[in-house]
Amino acid sequence: MKIGVPKESLAGERRVALVPEAARGLVKSGLEVGVEAGAGASAFFSDATYIDAGAKVTDAATALGSDAVLKVQPPTPDEVGHLRPGAVLISFLQPATSADVVVALAKQKVSAFSLDLVPRISRAQSMDALSSQAGIAGYKSVLLAANHLPKFFPLLMTAAGTVAPARVLVMGAGVAGLQAIATSRRLGAVVEAYDVRPAVKDEVHSLGATFLELPLEAQEGTGGYAREQSEDFLRRQRELLGDRVAASDVVITTAAIPGRKAPILVTADMVRRMRPGSVIVDLAAETGGNCELTKPGEIIQVGGVTIDGTRNLPSMMPVHASQLYSKNVSTLLQLLIKDGGLKLDFNDEIVKGACVTHDGAIVNPRAKELVEAASK
Repeated sequence: MKIGVPKESLAGERRVALVPEAARGLVKSGLEVGVEAGAGASAFFSDATYIDAGAKVTDAATALGSDAVLKVQPPTPDEVGHLRPGAVLISFLQPATSADVVVALAKQKVSAFSLDLVPRISRAQSMDALSSQAGIAGYKSVLLAANHLPKFFPLLMTAAGTVAPARVLVMGAGVAGLQAIATSRRLGAVVEAYDVRPAVKDEVHSLGATFLELPLEAQEGTGGYAREQSEDFLRRQRELLGDRVAASDVVITTAAIPGRKAPILVTADMVRRMRPGSVIVDLAAETGGNCELTKPGEIIQVGGVTIDGTRNLPSMMPVHASQLYSKNVSTLLQLLIKDGGLKLDFNDEIVKGACVTHDGAIVNPRAKELVEAASK
């Protein structure tokens, strides 16, 4: 059985779906691994390291024509055309924003699996690429904020006087938010965090941050995510958070609901109340942003406040991002293989939950709903 790893074609994407060490493991299990020349170069994995691991370095068409194709980003229409019917594709498909790709994969009769749809159950933790990449984004967001902020993060007591620590507000205490809290604390900031799920309070406290408790009803969703909030809830939330945002030197927003537009947590008026020199890093920029003024993919200043809408933060740390993603994707791949060949067991909760297209149809109900919504 042949496994193909094409070079990522999306501009700015530096990750690779399979690192040499993971390729070595697949080769040892009897699989043939083909990696497009230069696929790992942006993540500092040379072609030579893949060859040393037992993989073959090949061209794009050969990699895309394999029995199973591993990618980070959704394939382009041209790449879909090179996938053979009956093949397996594993990547982040993001059905909400890649409806045309999902439809094309179904027409091509590709069995496509999306890592953003892997069920959040204990057995699937090693395949949870959303979490592995979110942790990297949370860490990097704090480094970006520290770079923008014209102040120190830690308390400094010097002969020239005392410098007060920066005040950081993290909105959303999922994987990205918790990593942002931990990193901010390591840098010496005073950290507050807010989440619509009261259950994360103990985790926030364990990292040395203060949990903001607002007189609002809990918004627990399925799979550990927050559910989509009503506009009335968001309005009341913004009113209660306004003073905390204004008092912060750094605000890091991480609130996202899979398959939905990011909720607005920080309004233009709230930004205007912040002190000049303050910073907002919006990790939800990929889905529109949690800040009303965020421009996805751009870093802007509004009234002296820096709003960083940089996309794809994990790609800015491609070595570790690729290593973690590679573990996620190779673990899912091995679940689909039995006796050296593909065997898709749709009675398995993970296989059924992560599969988007199969045998010419969109088979995931949630993906189908998102594709239909996007086409309207």
